[in-house]
Amino acid sequence: MKTGFESNALIDRLPPHLKQYIKPQLYEQYTPINQAVWRFVMRKNVDYLSKVAHESYVDGLQKTGISIDQIPSMYGMNRILKEIGWAAVAVDGFIPPNAFMEFQAYKILVIASDIRQLEHIEYTPAPDIIHEGAGHAPIIASPDYAEYLRRFGEIGAKAISSAHDTDMYEAVRKLSILKEAEGTPNEEIEAAEAKVLELQEKKVEASEIALIRNLHWWTVEYGLVGTPQNPKIYGAGLLSSIGESEWCMKEEVKKIPYSIDAAYQDFDITKPQPQLYVTPDFAFLQEVLEEFANTMAVRKGGWRGLQKLIGSKQIGTIELSTGLQISGVFTRMIQNEDNEVVYFETEGATALAYREKEIIGHGTQRHSKGFRSPLGQLKKINLAIENMGPRDLQAYNFYDGKPIAFEFESGITVEGMNVTGMRNLNGKLMLIQFTDCWVKYGDEVLFSPEMGDFDLAVGKDIVSAFAGPADYHSFDRVTHKASATETIRITPSEDEKLLNHLYQQVRTFRENQSTNEAFLEGILNLLQVKFPQDWLLPLELCEITAASRSDFSKKATTYLNEVKQRRPKVAHLIDTGLQLL
Repeated sequence: MKTGFESNALIDRLPPHLKQYIKPQLYEQYTPINQAVWRFVMRKNVDYLSKVAHESYVDGLQKTGISIDQIPSMYGMNRILKEIGWAAVAVDGFIPPNAFMEFQAYKILVIASDIRQLEHIEYTPAPDIIHEGAGHAPIIASPDYAEYLRRFGEIGAKAISSAHDTDMYEAVRKLSILKEAEGTPNEEIEAAEAKVLELQEKKVEASEIALIRNLHWWTVEYGLVGTPQNPKIYGAGLLSSIGESEWCMKEEVKKIPYSIDAAYQDFDITKPQPQLYVTPDFAFLQEVLEEFANTMAVRKGGWRGLQKLIGSKQIGTIELSTGLQISGVFTRMIQNEDNEVVYFETEGATALAYREKEIIGHGTQRHSKGFRSPLGQLKKINLAIENMGPRDLQAYNFYDGKPIAFEFESGITVEGMNVTGMRNLNGKLMLIQFTDCWVKYGDEVLFSPEMGDFDLAVGKDIVSAFAGPADYHSFDRVTHKASATETIRITPSEDEKLLNHLYQQVRTFRENQSTNEAFLEGILNLLQVKFPQDWLLPLELCEITAASRSDFSKKATTYLNEVKQRRPKVAHLIDTGLQLL
């Protein structure tokens, strides 16, 4: 099957619902200006971050195939990442949080292949290849950190989201795309910012995915390691932002010892962070992650877990004490006076599984119209159904092919023809099939014979609840559209084409180590006339001729100082570039 991207063994094992997000890198779409932006950021980062980043950063650049001089090819990165057991794929901007986490669980780096505009060279809210490639990739060369990232993905993929999370994801994605698209009217950006702000200020209970996203932000994206007095950078958001990597080291930014409290600290993606968390080492990150996982429905289950799934309105799974897993869109539960779940319902396609494998004959074809079942103990019978052996069943009149009627402690009654039962690997009964069955709760009919066969899910309680299906093969989830907003591709104007051509000429000149300064002077003269606002190409001219101390070198430096006067907002970037010389 033709995929449009180069695969490998790690990518091949991805399930279809993740592969749908992968896009070809389209390396030829990177312009000479894009390459110059990458080179400027990387030269600055390697110079500055070698002093303030975690020791694995500089080594990791080499180990992961990240070049200073040119945007990395995903294919080249994968050849080198393979040595540390990881791979990388290109995607279009933000993808849904659960999918992002699941990629990490498979040891796949998700890399947004677009690159920020020159005007946003210091920071962009949109994920781009500088952030993903130069930020995330180098640090995974540290085995402790790589394992943290994998484990984070494994746990994060199970986190339950809410409808509010979906709205926030779409709003942030739209804002990031509009901000990175050249020529977007200010009113459109302002409207998108207002939507994000509106959602941020909306008073809703934080979902699991929102809380674990906070942990991700304060570690993977904006984490510091060491001590609050002497921190080092390891978060990709800081490693890829030449503005924030300097800002974060100032005293104005509060340094807080990392703990589970970070899960409850919100962030604003559009602004520099006023506080950051410092972990003593990468191993401690895993300790906090496991502490947080102990608060999640995947480990706690119960009515709260089911309530979260109902609120998410998305496919989720509950696991019963027998190991039976029910996956679908949950819509209802009935609780007793102790808040224990005594009945649940799903709507639409539902599948049953055991140990993450769909039970034969109990996929979405059989349960296409939902699934429902009472739970708990039978009335006046001390032995739980799941613990009944063949003799116990006979003692309580559970005979195959015989009618039976019984009542749960909750008051829910079941009456029908007992067909057969199914046990798990430990011999516990986990499913009983009935025909001609009625299930009632007081005066309410919960199930009637015209609805088909009735499958009773056996289990005293819900031990786990998590996002997504137990067996990903059970559902066709290859339905992704690139969201309501796709990355905007702008056709360059004739002037933009000319400017890119000049950047390419200078790049070729540098790579060939040419000494023809007259040629460069012609380019500088054209810049003065046609592109007086551009600062990066004149800086490259200064770089090429700095060692010669020639008349042209002085002329280029003088011109660059003139640009600083015209554009005071980029003066510090020009100074940074000159310092690198």
